[in-house]
Amino acid sequence: MAPGTRIILLGVKGNSGQRLAVRLYNQAQGLLYRLGRKPSNFLESEEHLLEAARKATGLDDFGEPDFLPHLRVLLQAYDEEARLTPFGRMLVTQELAGILKNRLTIEHAWKREPEILKTSIRRPIFILGLPRSGTTALHHLLAQDPQNQVLEYWLAAAPGPRPPRSAWEKDPRYKEAVRGLKLMYYLDPSLKAIHLMTADGPDECRHLFLQSFLDHTFDHNATIPSYTKWFERQDIGPVYARHRDILKLIQSTQPELRWVLKYPAHMRTLRVLLDVYPDACIVQTHREPARVLPSVCSLVSGWRSLYEGGVDRHAIGSWQLQLLSGMLQEAMSVRAAADPAQFFDLHFGELVSDPVSAICRMYEHFGFELSDEAERTMRSWHSVNPQGKHGGHTYSAEQYGLSEGEMAECFASYIDRYEVPSEQPG
Repeated sequence: MAPGTRIILLGVKGNSGQRLAVRLYNQAQGLLYRLGRKPSNFLESEEHLLEAARKATGLDDFGEPDFLPHLRVLLQAYDEEARLTPFGRMLVTQELAGILKNRLTIEHAWKREPEILKTSIRRPIFILGLPRSGTTALHHLLAQDPQNQVLEYWLAAAPGPRPPRSAWEKDPRYKEAVRGLKLMYYLDPSLKAIHLMTADGPDECRHLFLQSFLDHTFDHNATIPSYTKWFERQDIGPVYARHRDILKLIQSTQPELRWVLKYPAHMRTLRVLLDVYPDACIVQTHREPARVLPSVCSLVSGWRSLYEGGVDRHAIGSWQLQLLSGMLQEAMSVRAAADPAQFFDLHFGELVSDPVSAICRMYEHFGFELSDEAERTMRSWHSVNPQGKHGGHTYSAEQYGLSEGEMAECFASYIDRYEVPSEQPG
């Protein structure tokens, strides 16, 4: 679920898997549709969305207008392809509004303090790797080092200069993030076991790409294949440039700290990432894709179920197989021509057995110093956050039309290249 959601609903889950209040809302709206009150066309609502963001913020400068064609393609895909329920339409509308408000506030902040854009981001750590391969645990562990800074969920959802920690709970943006996450896990409690997020914890930097309306968040939440095909052909360079400049704004109160950022999709655009962050330190996690892919499909199905009335699990399986294998192939291609010293490989088994020792080796590789305090804090966090703390995650490859043979063949070159050990299914 993207930032910007402000709906709090009460109710219980019924046999359909949706909360009772959500089902009642969808039924009521469906009745209105049948009586002739049709939902507005997303594409025709573009100016209304822009004007609503202006009115909500009192600002009118969205910056470079290059985001508008991206927004229009997305809106058209929602109109023509998405299977949004009435509740899903409401979520999408509020999320788009939140993204547009973020653009306005970011542009205003840059104009107010233009010196921020002249600052630097030095040797950021980027965590890459397949989802479910230990990237989230690694992100949280590295966040325990006081020399690092991460993109906390609440600042990802509403970026601005990071205030002192003591002021977060009073910040309206922080309170909004807490409410939004409560809503998401209320609507589907199983998502907490699949991917836990907290307002003050580190989250993926994908949120910063949303302001350009070029990101896989949109097509993971809704069935919009035309947007996916179009998006993957676009020049992502300006999107990464904006990503960098938003980080400059957030870090303006603590510019001396080293960034630690995570997003699996960076593998697909690694070439551009290295152009924008030429001194980046890349950590790539590795795990057998056949153990990862069904779990990813389950997560995507969970997201989509919040928005759409029906989920085609086999279509999701086929899409994710091609998407993730393509990401890995592109990353391997880029790495073949890059400086090996800029990369550090970390296998999932190492993260499970002794993650802090693995981080020590990573720090040594990049020439970073791991203080005794940071190591103690990491070990303490790991001891109270064991794998599976928030429940189990049940899924199977067959649910998504995936076979062991097909997955093994599709990922064979990746497995050979990084000597990824096999795991028992289940």
